[in-house]
Amino acid sequence: MDSQQVEIIRRNWLVSELYSSGLEVARPERDHGIDLIAYLDLDQSGYFIGRPLQLKAARRQSFGVWEKHRRFHDLLLAYVWNLEGLNEAVCYCLTFREAEEIAKQMGWTETRSWLEQGCYVSTSPGGKLMALLEPYLMNPAKWLEKIR
Repeated sequence: MDSQQVEIIRRNWLVSELYSSGLEVARPERDHGIDLIAYLDLDQSGYFIGRPLQLKAARRQSFGVWEKHRRFHDLLLAYVWNLEGLNEAVCYCLTFREAEEIAKQMGWTETRSWLEQGCYVSTSPGGKLMALLEPYLMNPAKWLEKIR
C-alpha cells in the first residue's frame, strides 16, 4: 500500500468506529491540521458538542508527539494501528497534553529530536509505552466520553 491508500483506509476505519459509537462525523474541506470533526449534534443537555481529530495511521504501530499540535484547542490525536490486518486495527486517542505527558514519562522531551524539531516518534513501542497508552485504547463508550 502507498501512503494515500493507508490514509484512506485509516480515515474510513475510524469514521466507521465513530459512527458505531453513536457519533456523527464531518470532514473539513481543507486540511489545516484537522482531519475530521467528531460530534454529537444534540447531547443529553441539548448542546452541540464537537471535537477536532488529527489522524495518525500506521500499517503496524507508531506513536509520536508533535509540538505543532499544541496550537489547536481541544484537538484529539487518534493513532490508528495495525492497518495491514483490518481485523486487528486499534485506535488510541489522546489530547495533546496527554500525549505530551507520555512523551515526558518516556524521556522524549529531553531528546535532540524534541528540542530541535519539536517532535518525537517511536515505531516500535515497548512495554512501558504500551502500558502508558493502555488507558487511551478506544471502544464505543470511550469515544462518547472523549468527545463529551
